[in-house]
Amino acid sequence: MKKDIHPNYQPVVFWDITSDYKFLSKSTMTSNETIEWEDGNTYPVIKLDVSAKSHPFFTGKKLVLDTAGRVEKFNRRVAKSKEMRNQK
Repeated sequence: MKKDIHPNYQPVVFWDITSDYKFLSKSTMTSNETIEWEDGNTYPVIKLDVSAKSHPFFTGKKLVLDTAGRVEKFNRRVAKSKEMRNQK
């Protein structure tokens, strides 16, 4: 391998701020923020919006979409469009 062309691969703490879940992994990502981990060492911290602990697919908490409301809204638009065509 060529020297000085590859990013630094180091331990990093990923923090899901939605569920307050933290895990230690290795990454090439860097951050100016640091956090003290359970082992007493200080690591860079990368804040995440979503992880397996907060994503609806993994947690089983599904988001209910109001499809009936969408269908009714569509039907009203179609009816209004037909009325406008009949007025011409």
